[in-house]
Amino acid sequence: MKQDFFSSNNIKHIDYKDTDVLKKFINPNGRIVGRKRSGLTAKNQRKLALSIKRSRFMGLLPFVAK
Repeated sequence: MKQDFFSSNNIKHIDYKDTDVLKKFINPNGRIVGRKRSGLTAKNQRKLALSIKRSRFMGLLPFVAK
């Protein structure tokens, strides 16, 4: 079983400004990877989705891949 990335690295707060971490959970087309592929807990998946959406709105991450 895959270990939750945020739990294993002891990350309590998923920050929208940390684009290097968020890019790991975006597929090449720019879509958010599902929970089965990411191996996150449901709670962390929701936090991740919120952070990615916030980051996109701020212009740090693309909505779609070029």
